[in-house]
Amino acid sequence: MNATIEQVRARVAEQKVRLPELYGGVDFDLVPERFTEIPAESVAPKGVAGAEPSAEQLALIRAYSLLGDRVADAYAGLMPQHGFRGLIGLLTRACDEGVEAIPDAPPELVAFIRDMEQVPEWLDMELVREGARLDRPAAAVLSPFAIRGAFVATFMNKYAALPMALTGTLGHESAARRVNETASFFTTTLLPGALERHGPGFKAAAMVRLMHSMVRFNALRRPGAWDARVYGVPIPQVDQMPAGLIPIFLLSYKLLRQGRTTFTPAERARVELSRYRCFLLGLPEDLLADNPVGIVQAMTARNQTLRRGFDDETCGALVRATLSAYLPPDQSWRNRLFNAVERGFAKVFFLRQFLGGDRAAAARMGVEITSADRVLFLLVALVVTSQMAVYGLALKIPGLKSLADRHLVRQLRRHLVRYGHAEFTTDAAQYRPTAARPAAAI
Repeated sequence: MNATIEQVRARVAEQKVRLPELYGGVDFDLVPERFTEIPAESVAPKGVAGAEPSAEQLALIRAYSLLGDRVADAYAGLMPQHGFRGLIGLLTRACDEGVEAIPDAPPELVAFIRDMEQVPEWLDMELVREGARLDRPAAAVLSPFAIRGAFVATFMNKYAALPMALTGTLGHESAARRVNETASFFTTTLLPGALERHGPGFKAAAMVRLMHSMVRFNALRRPGAWDARVYGVPIPQVDQMPAGLIPIFLLSYKLLRQGRTTFTPAERARVELSRYRCFLLGLPEDLLADNPVGIVQAMTARNQTLRRGFDDETCGALVRATLSAYLPPDQSWRNRLFNAVERGFAKVFFLRQFLGGDRAAAARMGVEITSADRVLFLLVALVVTSQMAVYGLALKIPGLKSLADRHLVRQLRRHLVRYGHAEFTTDAAQYRPTAARPAAAI
């Protein structure tokens, strides 16, 4: 059921009452600098004909840009008593065994788990399972090469990127860990049964939510670490939309340009997977449309209200650290070769997708694109496209469908080993104060 603007604003204001130690110093009546009502000043000045966001949708996004995660934030607020390792341990056990198995479980933990256990009225788990099956080829073949380039996309706006910079992700080692954790999360959610109540994807979503809430807790409580007048709330609900919804947004955008306003059964399955994964991550159902027009409207509303701004000390440093990080778990010759190929692909992917092919802009950010990088990009694209075509065909042939899917699952499990164990934690000792700085053009 969709909430009204008044209800969402009430939830925002309620944060000061429910969690004064986190939100007591935030003035929710003040519109933060990050929010703009002028599309020309935003990250997406133009909408899509026939899918322009309404005034109500823009107002809804404005409200949600000040909302954290009520249940996960409350649980993260127990850090002074339990420590962050203690909270992770309790949450892990609650996911694996249920809160009933934990004597004297904190009420905040019970509320957190119960919130995730809710079954949305629209949920069709058979579609979710089918969507995961359909997404496995891309995760097995393309994602290992594309994840770094896609991750960099979250750093192109100083207002949305600041939490990552604040948590110490400017270093190569920490950048590599965050890329691998992101890859691990999305890969885990595609395993058979992963998003069932006791599946590994359910637990991974809970860990991601707690990590985000820990960032809010540490950022808002540390003096001088966060300027809410400029940046609003750390990692608000709307800033989780790109990571969770970008595949179905791009699909919806493509369909609208083709004149289509409905999904095929296969497309619908992929949409259901993305929507439920986002639901487990805590995104409000108001932001999880189920049709191409609604999906494009929601994402456009988010992008048209996020003020454009690039800060090289934050955004540029994150981009450089991520593109130069060594991702594999060891220095074997195979892993060194893979890292060189994947990094070359990622740099060209970043140039094409996020800088419009502007090599001068890349150079200003300290990203050098070589001829070798371009060759690697073309070679990887050729191999990936060929493999995707083979899997696409095999998954349509009754005699090969199950065999191909089992092979894909084995590949995903191997990728997870290479990504390493995802801790989904954030260490407050690494946080650095970040003052507001003027935006810079790229």
